[in-house]
Amino acid sequence: MKLLIAADMEGISGITRWEQVNITHAEYAYGRSLMVADVNAAVEAALAAGVSEIQVSDGHWNGTNILLADLHPAARLHSGNPAPLAMVQGVQNGFDAAVFIGYHAMAGTPEAIMDHTWSSKNIANLWINNQLSGETALNASLCGYYQIPVLAVSGDQALAAEASALIPEIETAIVKTATSRESGVCLPLEAAHEIIYETVFQAVKKSLDGKGPKPLNPPSPVPIKLEFMHSQMAARASYLPGSVREDGRSVSFLAASMPDAFFAFRTMSALANE
Repeated sequence: MKLLIAADMEGISGITRWEQVNITHAEYAYGRSLMVADVNAAVEAALAAGVSEIQVSDGHWNGTNILLADLHPAARLHSGNPAPLAMVQGVQNGFDAAVFIGYHAMAGTPEAIMDHTWSSKNIANLWINNQLSGETALNASLCGYYQIPVLAVSGDQALAAEASALIPEIETAIVKTATSRESGVCLPLEAAHEIIYETVFQAVKKSLDGKGPKPLNPPSPVPIKLEFMHSQMAARASYLPGSVREDGRSVSFLAASMPDAFFAFRTMSALANE
């Protein structure tokens, strides 16, 4: 099995505040050390379960959070952004399955650490196929287009609930319990890493036995809608040819496929952020 480990940062063990995931803040150095430790626990589990090839895709911020020297030597690292498929870069290159490490709940989720969808500055909500969606659904749907199932996720209890509602067979590693957007009860790191290890190990074993989740692949065409924080953001996003201004803050787009929907999403988000 070839496994893609897509890593974000807000859902990493021990992380509860924006300062810990912001490259300009002094606490970021500790945050990135927590991130690679969670990822390494997943790598070790995957290897023990029988995975033959692993790529880690660094999906937070500018994609340079994981230091190659600290990553498990059995894994390759995709580093840097922008990349064509962003957080799941590489999924188009023949992987068999994916695991999401350090993910967070969608924007507007109560009691979820650093809930947001892609950008907490400009995106209020995202709908895929008329279903309110976060980054888990966005990236899992992109994986699904390439017939790649998402086997497991790690993060807080809100992320676990969101992922389970989306993919009922998915394995979830809850490494902290959010009490607000920037607070939560964090497990000791050793215990959190054990949970990640056991979750990924079981997920891979089930998949190899033919019992894991199926790929999440929305039917084509794929309608998406973005609600922005302000009307001017929606106005700029509507410059994308083929988009439709739905109301003051919302813009929709009907895409031929999930990759097209993803590229339209990124383009509208970038235009809104000008």
